[in-house]
Amino acid sequence: MQLRYSFRLYPSAGQRAALAKAFGCARVVYNDALRARETARSEGMPFPKTGDLSKQLITEAKSTPERAWLGEVSAVVLQQSLRDLDTAYRNFFDGLKGKRPRMGAPRYKSRKDTRQSVRFTANARWSITTGGKLHLPKIGDLKVKWSRRLPWTPSTVTVVKDSAGRYFASFVVETGPEEVLPEVAPEVGIDLGLGHFAVLSDGTKVDSPRFLRRAERRLKKAQRELSRKEKGSRNRTKARIKVARAHARVADARREFHHQLSTKLIRENQAVAVEDLAVKGLARTRLAKSVHDAGWSAFVTMLEYKAARCGRTFVKIGRFEPTSQVCSWCGGKDGPKPLHVRVWTCGACGAVLDRDINAAVNIAKAAGLAVSACGARVRPGLVPAPRGEAETHPTPQPSTAR
Repeated sequence: MQLRYSFRLYPSAGQRAALAKAFGCARVVYNDALRARETARSEGMPFPKTGDLSKQLITEAKSTPERAWLGEVSAVVLQQSLRDLDTAYRNFFDGLKGKRPRMGAPRYKSRKDTRQSVRFTANARWSITTGGKLHLPKIGDLKVKWSRRLPWTPSTVTVVKDSAGRYFASFVVETGPEEVLPEVAPEVGIDLGLGHFAVLSDGTKVDSPRFLRRAERRLKKAQRELSRKEKGSRNRTKARIKVARAHARVADARREFHHQLSTKLIRENQAVAVEDLAVKGLARTRLAKSVHDAGWSAFVTMLEYKAARCGRTFVKIGRFEPTSQVCSWCGGKDGPKPLHVRVWTCGACGAVLDRDINAAVNIAKAAGLAVSACGARVRPGLVPAPRGEAETHPTPQPSTAR
């Protein structure tokens, strides 16, 4: 299993200039290679291979006056830029063949893109110094904020500059199931929603933090200030970074919430079941902002890889399973219900059911987990007594047996 660990970088002014030069050189090589392949396609010629592009656009270009500045950065960064183009083409063709979801053809990179990245492999001879700094060739020793230890020696490191102007070092580490947790008894089904972020089959409800909704006032003010700045001015650049940082705080808080909740669920339960939600479809409705604010897809992805790493069972049931229409006590199907109906009474057994808890229990049962329906019933309904018990007798009655 490959895991990615990200740590904050604090480069100096000179190191930021060196990183900007590396970002620019990688972008130029990527665009030159894309232009060469698009030209070959339009002329009916075969696509140039990566080796030929590397020789033409990197090795030979360094000896020309127009591209002599390519020699000021590590050659590994330029080679990895060509690998990124190969990956983009491969994903595009696999989408056309139906091997993966469809995605667009590779596009040219712009120098105005607010997110930039370069990748260093082991061939670049990057290292972590004894003082805890990250040494990168032709850039120097960068200060790193180590929030945790790396479980294994990383194979690559990617330096990323995000829209907010922050720098991160992203390490790819090959790991196995070394952190298998001891087995526990509980098994849980999870119903994801908007009113409550998650409702568990044991009756626990996790409130939705609504990070974006809570920050809307601050974001609106920052965006309004940005719209008033003159285009191309330095003040507009400062205002744009302010907006980006406000959005970054929201995204960081949401990601931290997802990590804490997913880790808690994986540690306390042997098996976890969720429903495969149509997030793209819901994001096209009037609930789009709330759906994006919840971040269900990122949360489910965290549950999946953490379960694989810790030796837990993760099950995802189909999205067309009628979890909200079936009674978790008797199995009777009562039909679809509008969203404003949060509590309903089963017409077969008379149980009064909480919509979300009942759905969580049905998700667990559909996944084959051995969970009880405790917590699904809000209060016992009125069940008619059998005919022989319709009356009560204060004193024992004589037997009528012959």
